Amino acid sequence: MRGSPGRSSAATVGVDFGTLSGRVVVVRVSDGQELGSAVHPYRHAVVDRVLPGGRTKLPPDWALQVPGDYLEVLRVAVPEAVRAAGIDPTDVVGIATDFTACTILPTLADGTPLCELPEYAGDPHAYVKLWKHHAAQAHADRINETARDRSEPWLARYGGLISSEWEFAKGLQLLEEAPDIYEAMAHFVEAADWIVWQLCGTYVRNACAAGYKGIYQDETYPSTDFLAALNPAFAGFVTDKIGHRVAQLGDRAGGLSARAAKWTGLPEGIAVAVGNVDAHVTAPAAGAVEAGQMVAIMGTSTCHVMSSQTLREVPGMAGAVHGGIVPGMWGYEAGQSGVGDIFHWFVSNCVPESYQKAARQNGQDVHDYLTGLASRQRVGEHGLIGLDWHSGNRSVLVDHELSGVMVGQTLATRPEEMYRALLEATAFGTRAIIETFDAAGVPVNELIIAGGLLKNPFLMQIYADVTKMPLSTIRSSEGPAVGSAIHAAVAAGVHPDVHAAAGAMGRVHENTYRPIPENSRAYDELFAEYRLLHDYFGRGANDVMHRLKERRRAAHGGSAEASTELDEIVAGVRR
Repeated sequence: MRGSPGRSSAATVGVDFGTLSGRVVVVRVSDGQELGSAVHPYRHAVVDRVLPGGRTKLPPDWALQVPGDYLEVLRVAVPEAVRAAGIDPTDVVGIATDFTACTILPTLADGTPLCELPEYAGDPHAYVKLWKHHAAQAHADRINETARDRSEPWLARYGGLISSEWEFAKGLQLLEEAPDIYEAMAHFVEAADWIVWQLCGTYVRNACAAGYKGIYQDETYPSTDFLAALNPAFAGFVTDKIGHRVAQLGDRAGGLSARAAKWTGLPEGIAVAVGNVDAHVTAPAAGAVEAGQMVAIMGTSTCHVMSSQTLREVPGMAGAVHGGIVPGMWGYEAGQSGVGDIFHWFVSNCVPESYQKAARQNGQDVHDYLTGLASRQRVGEHGLIGLDWHSGNRSVLVDHELSGVMVGQTLATRPEEMYRALLEATAFGTRAIIETFDAAGVPVNELIIAGGLLKNPFLMQIYADVTKMPLSTIRSSEGPAVGSAIHAAVAAGVHPDVHAAAGAMGRVHENTYRPIPENSRAYDELFAEYRLLHDYFGRGANDVMHRLKERRRAAHGGSAEASTELDEIVAGVRR
């Protein structure tokens, strides 16, 4: 029978829902060969200034999305990828998806997003809150303070701090700023689980997002008593809003529904895998399913994931979850909130027209042009040190009130020098994460790079020099989507487990970049300076960044003493 799991023609579809677009690959299950791909940008991209329609403005630190954009990816990019693969759709035996996280939305009992209801279309809290929505920092601070005061045992699993990006902080913000939305929602759903719900008609939580973003440890969530200590009305958050069956990675969530089959052009009833998180799903695509293999997925942000047989408390990590990456092993996560986003910000705001014109004349984009100029310099020649906190610090400080710094600028400093200093700052951030894991007894034995920033060889060499580790690189430019396709093969029964599927379908180039000893020695000195700045601004010696953030909110009408701009807008909408 065509498309049966045992046939050599069998393929799976992996869909990676990123920050700005959905990316689809069709992969042969026997050997991991990528047969076809497609990309579809989200119509509304990131909503961070004004809601669709242009009437409702958003305060600082908000980042929303429109769930209908995700369905467009299924309707457009999946059929396009299958056509590009040149296969019969009946050869596809399974589909799997991954998402940014914590990207989360309020829905009715049947999965309808609240933002699609006319009465809530003008309320920002009814929309998807993207992973980089950082407006719940005050709520995260309260969660952390209360957890420390109560000596909650789960806090250590997250390096001692819960992020404002995660489910509980966003849920508490929703309750306290929009109680009517909170009351109306039946489920607060990770987008990773919502899209699976749309594909197969079954709502099931995935173990990865539940563990890393939902404080689900040892098969339980934080207690009702803890939640009530935050706010009595929050006591039922788990039982009423997020609690649901949790399934393991690689499990079958259900069969493709008739509706989704019509959207995608795929056969009704094929396996739909349990959802996953974009970074974590990439590890099998890179063959990184053994202890000590760290994968850094480098794009707009960077997420570092690694499996281990051992549970340790690692300061500032984003979570240790059993089965969070590979079933049967402890999965660790850390990350940097801004990497590619920082480079994009610099090019968009700090590069003069003369440089942009020169790049065009050379047939290059501005990033490539600046990289070429920066690569001509010796290590330290620019006299600069930067802190890569333009979007806060996820690891190891877990503080999204921090902000970017560059020290050493003079009237002679040139754009390419600042650009290089930003590249180096992100590499220093990754080294700080690796050293924290090593010091905690979870050694990093291998560093594998995936993600869109692989396309910059100079950046990769900087990372090898700064970390003093050889860099292996994933062969695919679509690591998360391939990782999803691997999980689809497991859900379809083609491979018995994720380890076996990764062995058959994962691909990596070993030791692509090796550290240059002379550069590494120079970077050791610069990294020492980075650590001084890191601890000075990040560990309480000078909280100027926090104070500046508060002043910015106050100027936007967002201080605790003043009515927030959002409150005023929403109040007007509700009137």
